[in-house]
Amino acid sequence: MLTEKNLEKYADVLLWGLATAKKVSLKKNEIVLIQYELPALRLAEILYGRLLDRGVHPVQRLIATFGMEKSFYQKADPRQLTFIAPGDKELFNNINGRIVLMAPQSLTHLKDIDPARIGKAMVARKPIKDILNKREELHQYSWTLCMVPTEELARQAKMSLKQYTAQVAKGCYLDCDNPVAEWQKIHKNVTMIKKRLSSLPVKYFHLESANMDLRITPGDQRKWAGVSGHNVPSFEVFISPDWRGTEGVYFANLPSFRSGNYVADVRITFAKGKAVKIEAKQGEAFIKKQLAMDAGARQLGEFSLTDKRFSRIDRFMAETLFDENFGGKEGNCHVALGSSYSDTYSGDPAKLTPALKKKLGFNDSALHWDLVNTEPKTVTAHLTDGKKLIVYDRGIFKI
Repeated sequence: MLTEKNLEKYADVLLWGLATAKKVSLKKNEIVLIQYELPALRLAEILYGRLLDRGVHPVQRLIATFGMEKSFYQKADPRQLTFIAPGDKELFNNINGRIVLMAPQSLTHLKDIDPARIGKAMVARKPIKDILNKREELHQYSWTLCMVPTEELARQAKMSLKQYTAQVAKGCYLDCDNPVAEWQKIHKNVTMIKKRLSSLPVKYFHLESANMDLRITPGDQRKWAGVSGHNVPSFEVFISPDWRGTEGVYFANLPSFRSGNYVADVRITFAKGKAVKIEAKQGEAFIKKQLAMDAGARQLGEFSLTDKRFSRIDRFMAETLFDENFGGKEGNCHVALGSSYSDTYSGDPAKLTPALKKKLGFNDSALHWDLVNTEPKTVTAHLTDGKKLIVYDRGIFKI
């Protein structure tokens, strides 16, 4: 388990992350929601005290245990499945920040649940997601999240808890004297990369590896985002492309867990922006049901690249938060099926109306599912003047 000193440093980094995501420090009398799973209780307590010291109003909510979650999806009738508790919308309409502490005690407890039931519950809660997205666009709210090691995560990643905890500490720079200073350096370096990428007049990106040949169109009025404080850790640089220009084959060689299901070696073929063929070594039926969740679930919401010079994560962690930031020998890329991010809009996100999102090809869905590739790869930018520029190769940005 993380030591008390590690947890204190983790709290420092999370508060830095939340302030960075909000782009301003927390103000007195603002409201911050702490959502946590039971093994993360001690970190929640530390954060609760820190927020009180700052004159902030902390609100705490324990995330449903895996037993509760399994019982819900097994027993809920149609009304219960789509029920939103009184006060939820009011709470999310008023919070200024949210810190989520993930610490799963089971990753496979929903493997026998019909994915359609899970999808129905997610779609029912999309109005809550929309509230938070709009408030973030108006700079009234932001969020950050992290993961606390558990026996289950270590087991699924085929490590001892001691080894897994060491990976978390290393990945978040908690083993350094001043982890916040390290994150500030990373933030500065990645900001320069984002600016250079955003300045390129790109018609489309061509992604090539042993198992991938994919064309991604960034679209109009886009900018690259990343290392924004939203995730701890986060090294990725990403864009929400114009989903309509996606063509070719994407392959996720890194396994992942979603809604209690394990998926591996996922191959997705896109044509005219939509996933038209889905194959997987494991979990294929589950994937197909997830992608039938709504109209946007088969369309691209994110394209991301991680530079191995920044990420210290070099092992499969059985948690997307870490796996999507894999560094290792070759870095990684990932795509997300489903919803897009409005912070990759180059204009004022507050003016990004649903009609404008649709016009620009920003995707909308209750789903957002990251699928990671760690193969050696090259990403070539095909510019509007006909020139080509390699922007990423073998895990390193080349611009």
